[in-house]
Amino acid sequence: MFKPATLFLGFRYSRARHGNKFTRFINRFALAGILIGVAALIIVSSVMNGFEQQLKQRILGVVPQLVVTAADGSSVENWSELAAGVPKLTDQIAAVPQVGSAGVVQSSGQLRPVYIQGLFPQTPDAAVQWQPLRDYQVYGDVEKLRSGEYRVILGQALAQELGVWPGDTIRVVAAAGGVYTPLGLMPAQRQFTVAAIVGMQSEADSQLLVMHGADAARLLRLPANHVSAVRYYFNDPFSALEVEAQLQAAVGDAYKTESWRAQYGELFDAVSMEKRMVSLMLGLIIAVAAFNIVSALMMVIQDKRADIAILQTMGLRRSHLHLMFMVQGLFNGLVGSLVGLLIGLVVGNYLNEIIQGLGIDLSFTGQLGLPVLMQPLQITIIVLAAMLLTLLATLYPAWRASRVLPAEALRYE
Repeated sequence: MFKPATLFLGFRYSRARHGNKFTRFINRFALAGILIGVAALIIVSSVMNGFEQQLKQRILGVVPQLVVTAADGSSVENWSELAAGVPKLTDQIAAVPQVGSAGVVQSSGQLRPVYIQGLFPQTPDAAVQWQPLRDYQVYGDVEKLRSGEYRVILGQALAQELGVWPGDTIRVVAAAGGVYTPLGLMPAQRQFTVAAIVGMQSEADSQLLVMHGADAARLLRLPANHVSAVRYYFNDPFSALEVEAQLQAAVGDAYKTESWRAQYGELFDAVSMEKRMVSLMLGLIIAVAAFNIVSALMMVIQDKRADIAILQTMGLRRSHLHLMFMVQGLFNGLVGSLVGLLIGLVVGNYLNEIIQGLGIDLSFTGQLGLPVLMQPLQITIIVLAAMLLTLLATLYPAWRASRVLPAEALRYE
């Protein structure tokens, strides 16, 4: 008997329409479970990836990703020399100056805490700071932020809390830059005009306040050519966590580094944990479906004991029997995974259209709907993992099939 017969028989048993109906039902149920599990895991993982990517863009695009400040809390002089003395970090795209301080903004009796960011549009690589503000501009014009005009850009949530629009004035009070007078400590404060409002649709909106770096330096009473920090940007903001120790070693003990994790670490940890838990739960669907194959194969073996015995008497080896039933089980895994992959890709690419067609309101997600980011490596791992689980599920039933004794199986035939 030629060896391809094992493959032929395995596929034939997989596609057989006769025999025990309950066995066929379990077999198809296992295939459907793998299909649904793979498709659901691809779709949900892609949506979670999209949400995480949006958080990176909407939060980490406008807050300091990695900053270097003086260890004693003073200002930084000759920031360009400091940045030039540090070797280019992995994934780094820019190193720019920043004037920053915690503060409070006041309007019509409303007080809100903010983090003041003073940016310098004329410095090299400054476009990386301004592009997110331009992309998410809602009202006004971010280009009106010029030195000496004392204008600010506010996050949309902060502007709504203060009840202000472009052209309105607000008072900005900085925690740093205060001076002592006979009446006590007088904080640094000044009237500013709202130039623009940006809607990042994230937590950053409630504390975002951006002004020109020169105006911020005057507000904080910094010496000429001094800044608060050197701010680093990366293609992937998560790279800041990996190079923070490298940057600290490069700048020495006179300076200290701080990444975005100090302020937003818990938020991204929660998102990461949610991704893992959702993937685990959907992965269990695939695992249950894969191990349903064990039940299906054991029923097939019991139903086909006579056939197995006859094949052995015709010269089919035990190793070929083992392979034959592995092929039958893998057929379900292969078909289920590939069809699930196809469904996952199609539904993922047209998810928003499908949801809108069902009449579900997506206004809470913004104009672009649910974010979907498909990662080829992640999808490949999902499909291969489903096939591997199916392979593992076939090992024991295939081994049991190869142990069937022809004499016992045909005794009462």
